[in-house]
Amino acid sequence: MSIEKHIIQPFSKPFTMQNLIFHAISFVIGLSLGILITLNLKCFPLIFQASLISTSPSVPPGSTFPILPSTPSPIPQPSIPPPLLPPLPPPLSNSSSKLVLSFSTNGTSNSTSVSLEEHTSMMHNLSEEELLRRASMVPRIEESPHQHAPKVAFMFLTAGSLPFAPLWEKFFKGHEGLYTIYVHSHHDYNETVLETSVFYGRRILSQPVYWGTATMIDAEKRLLANALLDYSNQRFVLLSDSCIPLFNFKKIYDYLINSNLSFLSVFDDPRRAGRGRYNPQMWPVINITDWRKGSQWLELNRDIAIHFVSDKKYYSLFEQYCQPPCYNDEHYIPTLVNMFYEELNSNRSITWVDWSRGGPHPRKFGWRDITDELLNQIRYGSECIYNGTTTSMCFLFARKFSPSTLKPLLRIAPLLLEFDP
Repeated sequence: MSIEKHIIQPFSKPFTMQNLIFHAISFVIGLSLGILITLNLKCFPLIFQASLISTSPSVPPGSTFPILPSTPSPIPQPSIPPPLLPPLPPPLSNSSSKLVLSFSTNGTSNSTSVSLEEHTSMMHNLSEEELLRRASMVPRIEESPHQHAPKVAFMFLTAGSLPFAPLWEKFFKGHEGLYTIYVHSHHDYNETVLETSVFYGRRILSQPVYWGTATMIDAEKRLLANALLDYSNQRFVLLSDSCIPLFNFKKIYDYLINSNLSFLSVFDDPRRAGRGRYNPQMWPVINITDWRKGSQWLELNRDIAIHFVSDKKYYSLFEQYCQPPCYNDEHYIPTLVNMFYEELNSNRSITWVDWSRGGPHPRKFGWRDITDELLNQIRYGSECIYNGTTTSMCFLFARKFSPSTLKPLLRIAPLLLEFDP
C-alpha cells in the first residue's frame, strides 16, 4: 500500500495544474522545433546539390545546366574527351573571334580583314615534344568532333620572307574559311608582316633547318603538328618560298578535297642515288626492299599526316643512319608511305619541277622565262590519273621561280590563272 500511495500522490490537484501548463508549453515548443528540423532535413539535399553546382567550373556564355531528373538515373559511362588544344595568347584587341585554332567555316566574310582577325598568332608555349604528342592524339577524319567545312592547310617552309606573298594574297582572296596558312621560317628572321596580309600571325615556333639533314624532317613535322590541331584541316600541302600556284583557289581546293588519294612521288631508284643510300644498319626494321625515294614537296591526307607526326621508331633510324649523301627529306616519308599507305597514295607529285638539266638542284626560272606558253605547258602538258580518270590537270603548283618573276606573274595571273585583278 505504501508503494501505491507513492505512485498516486504526485497526481494531486495542486501539483498537476502547474505541471500540466508547463508540459503543454514544452510540448508546443518541442513540436514546433521538430517540424522545423524535419523541413530543414528535407531541404538539405537540394541545398547541398546546389552548392556543388555553384562550385563547379564556369559554363560558357549561352550554355545552360541540364534539368535534374526526378528519379535516380544510372551513372553514365565516361566518354573519351577530345585532346586539349594548346594554350594560345589572347586574340587581338579588335578581334571578336572566340575560336581557338579553328577559323571561319562559312566562307561568308567579305574582306580579308575578317579572316585575319580569326587568324591570330600561332605562337604558343608548348615544347616540341608536347606539340607532337598533342598532334598525334587529334581526331582523324571520321572522328572529328566539329562539323566544319573541310579546309586545306598551306604549309610554307622558308628561310626568310615569302617573295611571292602578293601573288598568294590574290590566290587566297575571297576564300576565307576554306584554308589555313602556316609558315616555318628561320628562327632569327624578324621581318614585319602587315596586319592586312593573310600571312600575318601565321608563323609557327621554329628551329634552325639545314639542307639534307634530319632538321628538314623536324620542320615538316612542326608544320604538320600545328596544322593538325585544327580539326577542320583535312588536306596538307607543303610548299617552298619559290612555289607558285598554277590555278585559282577554287580549282585547287576542289582537286584536293575531292581526291581519294594523297599526292607524293614514291619510286624505287636502283641507282647509287637511290638504293645506294640505304644503310644496312636499318635492318630488320627497314629492309632495302622497303626503301624508297621521292619529292619533298608533298600533299597528305589527315590519316597519313597523323602517322607521320606520331612516328618515333622509324624517324630515329633515319636520324641516326641517313646522313649525307643520304638525304632524309627524299627518303623518310616516301619509305613510310610505301610501307604503310601505298594504297592511299597516287604515287605522283602535284608540284612541278624541271630536272631536265641534271644536278642536285632543279632549274630556277627568271623573269625572261615567264610566258603564257610556259605556264600552259606546265599546267596541261602532262597526263595522269585522278580518281580513276585520265586528266591533263596533273600539277597544281610549280617551282623554282626567282623573286624577279613576281611582276610578270602578277600581270599574267588575272587572265591566265583566273585570279581577281
